[in-house]
Amino acid sequence: MATVSDVAKWFLHRKSFTHKQLQKLCYYAQAWHCALLGEPLFDEEIQAWIHGPVCPKLYAQYAVWGWAPIKRIRKENFNFSPETLSVLRAVYNTYAKFTGEQLEALTHSESPWREARGNLKPYEPSEAIIPVENMKKYYAEKYKQAQGD
Repeated sequence: MATVSDVAKWFLHRKSFTHKQLQKLCYYAQAWHCALLGEPLFDEEIQAWIHGPVCPKLYAQYAVWGWAPIKRIRKENFNFSPETLSVLRAVYNTYAKFTGEQLEALTHSESPWREARGNLKPYEPSEAIIPVENMKKYYAEKYKQAQGD
């Protein structure tokens, strides 16, 4: 199984991203991997923070960048399956064009983040975990609707 760091590096090999963008891309990679392939891409938990889904381990890894774009990285040996690569490419092609603020707004409009936060006010911090099963269910349904089923 991959780690969230592996996934982040895959995205950063393609383009420079802000920390907020990178967090959301990793969230969508996890969510769509669960929905389309039926299992998590990585084990690390994702929490429902004020600015959207955040993986604390990834946050710690890239916190030094603050709001500045994180530099692209050189190619590493990515050992993802062809199916996982397909999901990663789809996530990149769909979401990489959006700013961190746009991705934040998008995740705020979707039920996995909203449900994990419950009745918290928008400015209240949270460490509530966004359950993988909630991601899987929500994005599988979204995929099904897009297919016209």
